[in-house]
Amino acid sequence: MHVFGLTGGIASGKSTVAAHLVARGVPVIDADKLAREVVAKGTSGLVEIVRTFGQHVLASDGTLDRKKLAHAVFGDDAKRAALNAIVHPRIAARSFECAQELSESGHPLACYEAALLVENGRADTLRPLVVVCATESVQIARACSRDGATVEDIMARIRAQLPLAEKVKVADFVIDNNGSLDLLKARTDDVLDAICKQLGVDPKRYPHG
Repeated sequence: MHVFGLTGGIASGKSTVAAHLVARGVPVIDADKLAREVVAKGTSGLVEIVRTFGQHVLASDGTLDRKKLAHAVFGDDAKRAALNAIVHPRIAARSFECAQELSESGHPLACYEAALLVENGRADTLRPLVVVCATESVQIARACSRDGATVEDIMARIRAQLPLAEKVKVADFVIDNNGSLDLLKARTDDVLDAICKQLGVDPKRYPHG
């Protein structure tokens, strides 16, 4: 089985592309979901986080309060590195397990979706790499509408990530998402067909809806 990468920026449409791939029959390994799994209540990941950052990062029900944790590491490179050292190896191990399960089920192709795929140095291990992009003004408008956040909040989140232009530079396929949903789906279909051709996978396995 071959696993290709999918990434983008805030509100660029990465998750929408992933959902369309699933609708086409391509299994998607979602790094954000795995990140939640590995620090769920009762996991060694959560125990290690509490040991490192303290009980105050827990919610009243004993689960991780992600906002409190984000506040605890915000602006502190050493604390963020400590958090990454806890979470990233566990995500990597879990993603490997997911890929193994999919391979054993007979899937020839799977997608690994992650916001920080390029930042974490995974681009070359997940070729071909697909990057979903949109202009900054479109990102801001979509994120404000979706999250109810201020322009300043969204700008801060955009600045905290690697610029989309830098991700595009290392992409094998780029999906421009400055238009309609139908256009985004059509572009995703074209990229999936191209990936199948490149990897020798029969595109008929993933019929159009």
